[in-house]
Amino acid sequence: MSRNEGSETTEDFLAKLSRAARQEQFLHVVSRDEAVSRFRAAIPHASLSAEIVPLVGALGRVLARDIASPIDVPPFDRALVDGFALRSSDTLGASQAEPRRLGLNHEILACGVAPRHAVDPGTATAIATGGVIPRGADAVVMVESTEIASGDGPLAIDLDRTASPGQFVGYAGSDMARGETVLRKGMVITAREIGILAACGLGEIELVRRPRIAVLSTGDELVAPGKPLPPAGIYDSNSAIVAASVTENGGVPVPYGIIRDDEDALEAAIRKALSECDVVVLSGGTSKGAGDVSHRILSRLGEPGILVHGVALKPGKPLCLAEAQGKAIVVLPGFPTSAIFTFHEFAVPLIRALAGLPPRDEESVDAVLPQRMASELGRMEFVMASLAHGREAPVAVPLSKGSGSVTAFSQADGFFAIPAPRSGMEAGERVSLTRIGAGTRAPDLTIVGSHCIGLDAIVGRLAERGVRARTIWVGSSGGLASLKRGECDIASMHLLDLKTGFYNTPFLIPTLRLAPGWKRMQGVVFRSGDRRFEGRDAASAVSALVDDPDAIMVNRNTGSGTRLLIDGVLDGARPPGFWNQPRSHNAVAAAVAQGRADWGIAIESVARTYGLGFLPLTNEHYDFAYAAERADEPALAGFLSVLAEPETRAALAKLGFSVPEAAS
Repeated sequence: MSRNEGSETTEDFLAKLSRAARQEQFLHVVSRDEAVSRFRAAIPHASLSAEIVPLVGALGRVLARDIASPIDVPPFDRALVDGFALRSSDTLGASQAEPRRLGLNHEILACGVAPRHAVDPGTATAIATGGVIPRGADAVVMVESTEIASGDGPLAIDLDRTASPGQFVGYAGSDMARGETVLRKGMVITAREIGILAACGLGEIELVRRPRIAVLSTGDELVAPGKPLPPAGIYDSNSAIVAASVTENGGVPVPYGIIRDDEDALEAAIRKALSECDVVVLSGGTSKGAGDVSHRILSRLGEPGILVHGVALKPGKPLCLAEAQGKAIVVLPGFPTSAIFTFHEFAVPLIRALAGLPPRDEESVDAVLPQRMASELGRMEFVMASLAHGREAPVAVPLSKGSGSVTAFSQADGFFAIPAPRSGMEAGERVSLTRIGAGTRAPDLTIVGSHCIGLDAIVGRLAERGVRARTIWVGSSGGLASLKRGECDIASMHLLDLKTGFYNTPFLIPTLRLAPGWKRMQGVVFRSGDRRFEGRDAASAVSALVDDPDAIMVNRNTGSGTRLLIDGVLDGARPPGFWNQPRSHNAVAAAVAQGRADWGIAIESVARTYGLGFLPLTNEHYDFAYAAERADEPALAGFLSVLAEPETRAALAKLGFSVPEAAS
């Protein structure tokens, strides 16, 4: 029996050549698009199941369901400065020449201290930053604006300037309202979302399970880093790079080490990896060399086996993609450049999808500023902004929430800088928006206006179809103004025209269209058991209380749809509490539920959430305005389609909304 060099028999050598020749059938080059199509058709690129994870372990993970705040944040109206809580009406005309004197209540409202005394006319209460606003007060003045009154009389302060209603008051739910969806399914948890979850009091959450990715290298020439390098050997860099890339893209790398070119050993390692992991990534063994054995193993692991062996890429032609036991097997070329190129092209999208992560995105983007931004001269200012789709270029919409907000970061796609030598930036200027967090991208749809949990349900249905919507709550008028400036795709609104009695349509301009939404019952909310309201209708109850000094109302902010309704109901009256003007239904309900006010006007669903009594007032129309010329754009068209679906209408009805019959 003849032998060639190295004691290998001629028969062994010929057998190797024969196997190499037979491999030709497995190397059939297809285009990149065809390879992607086959791979995605065989392997679902969808997130894995959910698991409960402590908050401390949530960083970098993906939410498996929407998160609604279980509480108002802040949970009560609070002071934003150190000073005195008072009634703004008591400060009218105050000046340094003629200060106003107010008697001091005998308590100091530090953080964590519940008020014991109401602020009656002509009085004030000392309060620290973060302290609870007491009943009767609708403003806070800074301590620097006051002097302790001299003399032997009762303790009092002299105030040298007027205070506006709501001054230095942070209203309950102004950051996050109870029941408001604050984080969406599919969101990546970064430090900003950790802050939101902690502020909600959530100690554990449901997250998408991270995929376990088996990482194997094959080749007799490979040597693990740290070991001596023999002749003809090379260090295995591929497995280290692949493992690091798996971690970067949301997976958990599971190392299986270097497997020699032994068919039985490699098959055993792959089968073990399939039983323990979600994806198997094998580096090496894809070429037509005599040492390649992976193609034969893949054909024995189960149907369908090899999907692609050879892709028209440079580098990366020898790539092999397979499926066995319902799991993906990616066999990368052995050369590092080819291996990493093909790994990022084919494996990374799958890993990120299994982890629930969005596709990779660029780190910065050029965008247009839709409005003038003033800035303090001499200081560089960083402006948080969200991205919206403009008519000609992306729009960077500045976020107006203050430094006390924990949601501004969540709503922002990035930030841009206003240089120190400038006093602002003009509308229409281009800015470079620096991304926040890896993998973030602009939303497909931006909705600005009035909040409603019904809209939360629609946004959730859109997310299930791959449409990512951003919602920003600024009130109905603010949303309509944003739409007219081109900052958003949709304005959610419920504006009542007192002259015509119609909702929303009188406020549109010719270029806008209105998509009918649903009706929400607005009414008077009060604490159950209050005899001033029980058994009465809303109109008579309000009429009887507008002149009652002991019945404190809580109003709504100017520009909101509810404020227009309130103004009509009051017909010019200014009852006690009129100047207390929070920006949400939840803040109104919180003020009544906590006894800081006795009544207000809010929607019925919020009244139920807070356990309040409710006297129906009117069924308001909650609709959606949009630019007619953009109606056919995919995301907007998708929203309008979901809005009209019977399943959506049924879900809205279940939430307690009145949904009109669909047009035939």
